[in-house]
Amino acid sequence: MKATDFDLPGVDGARHSPATARGPNGLVVMFICNHCPYVKRSIERIVRDSKELAARGIGSIAVMSNDPEDYPEDSFDNMKRVARDQAFPFPYVLDRTQDVARAYDAVCTPEFFGFDDKLELRYHGRLEELVQAMTGTPPTKPINSIGCSIKWR
Repeated sequence: MKATDFDLPGVDGARHSPATARGPNGLVVMFICNHCPYVKRSIERIVRDSKELAARGIGSIAVMSNDPEDYPEDSFDNMKRVARDQAFPFPYVLDRTQDVARAYDAVCTPEFFGFDDKLELRYHGRLEELVQAMTGTPPTKPINSIGCSIKWR
């Protein structure tokens, strides 16, 4: 699988894509949200691991695909607050149409897709194995993500 292209609005007022977020050695596309207890519990590690990967030339981008109409905590304004409060070192973008989540076959938050320098899929799964998978030997079999389901419209 190759990283699917997209162009989405970020909480910083800019538009972001895999091309703008990638580093010379790869890219992590993560699906997160504001209300999920799994994301809340791991957000500090997500920030820390993203910084570690960035130091190794691997960029990251966080995509929020939930329906904020049904989950107001996932609103764009709240996305801005969370990104600011947690000092996200990566773009946090809104997938308003949910097309990006569908293109990646994302099913939950948090869910991680790691791509190599050619934007070919290297890893898909949980946070716990992400750094090792992106900087060392990736797992030989898929590791299913654990989290809250994406809130589809």
